[in-house]
Amino acid sequence: MKGFEHVIQAPYSSVKDSDFKLKGRWRDSFFRNDNPVVLELGCGKGEYTVELAEKFPGINYIGVDIKGARLWQGAKIALSRELKNVAFLRTNIEIINQFFAPDEVDEIWLTFPDPQMKKTGKRLTSANFLNKYKCFLKAGGVIHLKTDSEFLFAYTCALVHLNKFDVLYETGNLYESGINNETLHIKTFYEKQWLSRGISIKYISFRLNEKSYIEPEIEIARDKYRSFGRDAR
Repeated sequence: MKGFEHVIQAPYSSVKDSDFKLKGRWRDSFFRNDNPVVLELGCGKGEYTVELAEKFPGINYIGVDIKGARLWQGAKIALSRELKNVAFLRTNIEIINQFFAPDEVDEIWLTFPDPQMKKTGKRLTSANFLNKYKCFLKAGGVIHLKTDSEFLFAYTCALVHLNKFDVLYETGNLYESGINNETLHIKTFYEKQWLSRGISIKYISFRLNEKSYIEPEIEIARDKYRSFGRDAR
């Protein structure tokens, strides 16, 4: 990881007392252009980040995850394809607002995040995290969620509608929805597994507003297969 110039490792301990040095300077100091910046949070192996970067060379993509072994795979692929508009940031997403300045990020992708069925505040679409994203996401910036989880999808939709966010798309079965958007048809390794096992892919995209966000007070059925582990059926 240390040998990759497009990989930055900055765990909580390195920024606990101050903001990260590239905050507000990703375009001019790292990418050295004025192109939009798009984040993939919880990017895992970085498959989505790499594919998006290859499709859209005029956009800067940053994949964020804490697992170094996963990021290494995406970083190696980006290097082999000579992609100059890709970066990987190894850090805790809980402190993501310390890495980006107001209006610095144009879009956020959340691709198959852990639904965190027991811990509301740890869900990447929770009011807790949305308040962090609001600190650096441009006005009108879009948040995308792709998930196999009925639980996370139902929770996110409830939160989005309760807080009256502007919804662009919402579907419980992406590939039967007729939504024609090439960014949505990128399939990661795990997504292909879900599809092969008959699990539909859910998708919602929305824009935040300036209000204080609140959590939905509803009971949501948990994903039964989670109790057997992500790979079990």
